[in-house]
Amino acid sequence: MARIRVITDSACDIPEEIARRLDIDIVSLSIRFGDDEYTDRVDLTPEQFWAKCKSSKTLPETAAPSPGAFQSAYQRALADGCDGVIVLTLSALLSATHQSAVIASEAVADSIDVRIVDTKAVSMAQGLLVVDVAEVAANGADLEQLVRRAESLVPKVDVVAMLDTLEHLIKGGRVGGARALLGQVLSIKPLLELKDGVVAEAGRQRTRAKALVAIADVARTHAPLRRFALVHGASSEVKTLESLVADIATEYPLIVADIGPVVGTHGGPGIIGLCWVEA
Repeated sequence: MARIRVITDSACDIPEEIARRLDIDIVSLSIRFGDDEYTDRVDLTPEQFWAKCKSSKTLPETAAPSPGAFQSAYQRALADGCDGVIVLTLSALLSATHQSAVIASEAVADSIDVRIVDTKAVSMAQGLLVVDVAEVAANGADLEQLVRRAESLVPKVDVVAMLDTLEHLIKGGRVGGARALLGQVLSIKPLLELKDGVVAEAGRQRTRAKALVAIADVARTHAPLRRFALVHGASSEVKTLESLVADIATEYPLIVADIGPVVGTHGGPGIIGLCWVEA
């Protein structure tokens, strides 16, 4: 029976207990607040990140893992007696993380077989794909089977989310101040989705309540689902959204996960969304 290590990066937002249970090795991105740098999931939890966001005058920044960080993960797999490695990265169009994974694979090419798949996703849209592949790996699938599995799931993965605040966009200079201020005055809630590996606007709602209904409706149009997750960054709307999606058919139970610093840096506090893998 093949023993394949599944590796991903910390943009996946996979809850720690699931990662441990499935032996998923998560390579961390870095988060910077001014001159202070933190390693995601190692010395910065989601709770600590959101607290720092409230107190910081500057927008946090993210940095991709170095090739050396991935090389260390590959060497851990080799030391553990694994026959190969499959790496499932966040969208290559959003980060240099995928590139670091590829560079590192070349350094260990003579010692362990490493395959890298761009999930074209982020947060638990990426995470659910990783979980699916890891469960198949745990049942003894070989590297070729896992790569085929991952590649078949990439087009079935999606996410839709609501931004609760435009403050992070304002801090980051990504929109004109006047336009952002207008959005706040009107309480407009932008909806975001993934399109071909990049984040795109999926519409706007005038209120938070309408935005949550809209998010649930989008997910419902994709049902039945194989896997389903609700993700949020310090949001008070979790129970509300859970109730709105309670009727959506899914093969595996809904996972509720914290949005970590990688996605939170860009989404801001209060971001909430749904991720899924279609059946």
